[in-house]
Amino acid sequence: GKPKPTMINAGIPTVFVNAPAVGYTGTELQDNINSDPRALAMFEAIRAHGAVRMGLIRHVDEAATRQHTPKVAFVARPADYIATSGKKVGVADVDLLVRALSMGKLHHPMRGTAAVAIGTAAAIPGTLVNLAAGGGARQAVRFGHPSGTLRVGAQAERIDGQWKVTKALM
Repeated sequence: GKPKPTMINAGIPTVFVNAPAVGYTGTELQDNINSDPRALAMFEAIRAHGAVRMGLIRHVDEAATRQHTPKVAFVARPADYIATSGKKVGVADVDLLVRALSMGKLHHPMRGTAAVAIGTAAAIPGTLVNLAAGGGARQAVRFGHPSGTLRVGAQAERIDGQWKVTKALM
């Protein structure tokens, strides 16, 4: 079957989805998403359902009253793209691509809390973030976002069947 979204509460509650599963490549910049009302509505629906699944709200109807979390991000395998700064980002420069939405819009810079969520999810084998980065055990990833690249690290261990973050660094 299709990989399920990854929901994580580290740094900030975040719902990660696969870019190809929602019709994107992971190389998109703000205008590709923010000028498309259908895309924004789809991501808001994902966010609302994720918020219910994460126990942040009881019903999707409450999502409008809780705009700040969870964040929604989509991830993809590395690809070449031009960042908003005009800088070329190449396949070899990154382990994965991440595009995050906040307050209903695709974000330009990557907030520190979102970076922690990305680093942590990458450290947990089998998450969408980990798989987009090539899978396996990893303690750091460099991800491509609209304005460039960022390196984040995290360590996680399984305690009583639950993943716990033991370290996160930027």
